Amino acid sequence: MHYTTQMDAARKGIITAAMETVANEEMMEPEKLRELVAGGKVVIPANKNHGALKPCGIGKNLRTKINVNLGVSKDCCHIEAELEKAQMAVELKADAIMDLSCYGRTEDFRRRLIEVSPAAIGTVPVYDAVGFYEKELKKITVDEFFGVVEKHAADGVDFMTIHAGVNGETAARFKKNPRLTNIVSRGGSLLFAWMEMNNRENPFFEHYDRLLDICRHYDVTISLGDACRPGSIKDATDAAQIQELIILGELTKEAWAKDVQVMIEGPGHMALNEIVPNILLEKKLCHDAPFYVLGPVVTDIAPGYDHITSAIGGAIAAANGADFLCYVTPAEHLRLPTLEDMREGIMATRIAAHAADIAKNVPGAVHWDHEMSAARRNLDWPRMFALALDPEKARCYRAESIPEKEETCTMCGKMCAIRHMNKVLAGEYL
Repeated sequence: MHYTTQMDAARKGIITAAMETVANEEMMEPEKLRELVAGGKVVIPANKNHGALKPCGIGKNLRTKINVNLGVSKDCCHIEAELEKAQMAVELKADAIMDLSCYGRTEDFRRRLIEVSPAAIGTVPVYDAVGFYEKELKKITVDEFFGVVEKHAADGVDFMTIHAGVNGETAARFKKNPRLTNIVSRGGSLLFAWMEMNNRENPFFEHYDRLLDICRHYDVTISLGDACRPGSIKDATDAAQIQELIILGELTKEAWAKDVQVMIEGPGHMALNEIVPNILLEKKLCHDAPFYVLGPVVTDIAPGYDHITSAIGGAIAAANGADFLCYVTPAEHLRLPTLEDMREGIMATRIAAHAADIAKNVPGAVHWDHEMSAARRNLDWPRMFALALDPEKARCYRAESIPEKEETCTMCGKMCAIRHMNKVLAGEYL
């Protein structure tokens, strides 16, 4: 039976090869997964033109996924370095990579990335429009915006961030309710500026059906961007953010009517006590569509440590229903991240995701921890390293400080509680 998108197939009762792969990875019955995809509660970003893709699912009852951002900028335009970052992201088990390139003609980089990446690839077409056409933002036409969207789709991009919810109504709400940090979304600020300069409606809202037709043809998942995400804890959960979320919920239903998969992007900077209410709002207003969050970053005062501030927020968000965490590196708010920054950001986000999966009782999650605890009880160091989230770092720390008693570590040495208990319980004299 013919189908156009994963959602279309699911609604027709078809279990696709991508669904089979995801179901196997998630230890879920394929029929259950099909039902979740049909209902929009799970997305499988899988562009028909992404040949190297290993499909993954994002959404309800699945393992929390993580995304890594990379890409060239005017100040750091090094394509080979960004491809090296992409390779590291795959090696460190990132589930998706977003190419946020915002300078020059990025087509070559994007195509090379898609050609080699088994991870899902995302983009923000409005970034590319500014560089691709080499013209002032004000002069970019509606057709030119959509031309970039179609090019990205044809190249094999699996999901696209589209800030369709910052329409005239949302913009008016923002202007009536001043913010401390205004609009911090790069794509959102570009579209807001275009609307203001041209006195026009957001082209992606006004011509949303045109966007849906492109996404349906290539099976591109729309990641409905949060242009009004808070850039400070002061601006969290304000009128503009909620107004946009209401619009995103309406746009979600329109996409589903055309069998286009959707996920919703969320905050942003946010105090700890506001995270759970925001998850509940998104799930309610956006009909339980998968939720993709940046952080949330739970305090604004830690530049250089924002991989930690975001991991704290990400763990709470995912434990309460967020499905997809965008990593944040120590370089956030400061500069383009290095390879080491990326490693730190990925590992912090993976820790947050796994901690949430334990809380959500995701199949197999806590078993990993139990295996590690058993290895520690047995003082089985090779097994501990094999089970570690980052085996290389664990081995390095161990090698830097060798204990007198080989089975222990230099924190406790001969006084190691586990060593004592093993000997006592085995009937040995200490």
